[in-house]
Amino acid sequence: MDIRPICQFPEPVLTRKTLKVTSFDASLPPLVEEMIEAMRRANGVGLAANQIGVPLMLCVIEIPEEEDVRVFVNPELVSQDGERQLYEGCLSVSGYQGLVSRSQRVKVRYQDLQGRKHRLTAKDNLLAQALEHEIGHLNGHLYLEHLVEKDAVWKLSDGPPPKYARENADEGDETSEDDEGPPSEQ
Repeated sequence: MDIRPICQFPEPVLTRKTLKVTSFDASLPPLVEEMIEAMRRANGVGLAANQIGVPLMLCVIEIPEEEDVRVFVNPELVSQDGERQLYEGCLSVSGYQGLVSRSQRVKVRYQDLQGRKHRLTAKDNLLAQALEHEIGHLNGHLYLEHLVEKDAVWKLSDGPPPKYARENADEGDETSEDDEGPPSEQ
């Protein structure tokens, strides 16, 4: 499988809002597989379609402790609560990391590859952070816009400056997912 390269900042596709997916056809699964492969090759946790040059509202997230890759079509942040500071990097700003401000809890609505609607809540964990990060990409924003201060970014090889160095706090793992609409009959 040919894998498109990951676009690097300041490529214009990264700073433009993506287009809503309107056709849930056979073209989506191969694109998702390509995105997963590109993300894994780069040792990432998530990847938005525009990061490989495809301006569609589609992202994938793979949490290390989970078995399955999550696929989000047309994801939207419904609500965000609380605030926490985290180290964050990006496959489209390779070689750098920064200290960002992110929400403690996020609620998201999205569709799956068949177009079915879902809702998900993630709190104090990597999934909450990844959802904000990837949905940011789909809206044309990079993590650099969430730095706690303008100088709160550094080369990975250098490590954080002393004023941003700290011990990694344990992340929680509260996540819940509900289908939108009435439950299905069994």
